[in-house]
Amino acid sequence: MVKKLKRRVFLLLEAKQHQQKLSRFFDYFLIFLIISNTIAVCMESVENFFEVHQTELIAFNRFSVGVFTLEYILRVWSCTTLQKYRHPIWGRLRYMLTPLAIIDLIAFLPFYLPFTRVDFRAIQLLRLTRFLQLLKLGRYSRSIKVLTQVIALRREELILTLNMVIFLLIFSSSLIYFAEHEAQPDKFPHIPASMWWAVITLTTVGYGDVYPITPLGKLLGGILALLGIGLFALPAGIIASSFTEIIAMNKIAKKTLSPKICPHCGKNIDQPLDDSTDLDN
Repeated sequence: MVKKLKRRVFLLLEAKQHQQKLSRFFDYFLIFLIISNTIAVCMESVENFFEVHQTELIAFNRFSVGVFTLEYILRVWSCTTLQKYRHPIWGRLRYMLTPLAIIDLIAFLPFYLPFTRVDFRAIQLLRLTRFLQLLKLGRYSRSIKVLTQVIALRREELILTLNMVIFLLIFSSSLIYFAEHEAQPDKFPHIPASMWWAVITLTTVGYGDVYPITPLGKLLGGILALLGIGLFALPAGIIASSFTEIIAMNKIAKKTLSPKICPHCGKNIDQPLDDSTDLDN
């Protein structure tokens, strides 16, 4: 009886391939709850709105935390349905250390911190972690799953691009420091402070609060701005091409797993004909 109930709970929470109506309803309900919590956190920063609706916002927050807590407990309890988490203790600990389980835990854990005896001076800052509930959408949103696949597919290329950006950032901030330190010691006091100028120049933002005045500094700024245009366009091109590739792969996989069957002949509609002469028959 317990095993049967545990399997039903597991199918409700985890097994999306079964496409149960109750499972889909539960997913949509959690998506609605996550998005509503994010909106509520934003509205709590509006003092006039918070003073009028403080009771409703607190009650909604407690209800949401209760749902997320119950969801996490049920996921940990039913995870032993899978063979790799079969052990009642070590299996559950392994599941609790998975990225999605950690995100589920972070989504509600900060709510319980004010009720402990520990004096947290930054408790209000900790409550901002409620925005991390948005990460839970990765479990239910197909678009976020596609983005995760894209990053995983082009991980090496993106890491290489990041290394190039970090190297150029440090190199350019060092050069601008030696070029502008004597002329503007207050604006370029040291290399770490010069990194702010390097960042806004590489990204071609250019706030204008810090800028070079020496001929060498201006030349360096112009070269760096041109390099920044191409450098930051590089990861955008990598991600865009990966999106096209992942979407095409997902379409092929979807056709393979869920083929369209002709109601008359019972054959796969998406499968090409073996012999072109069949068209004449």
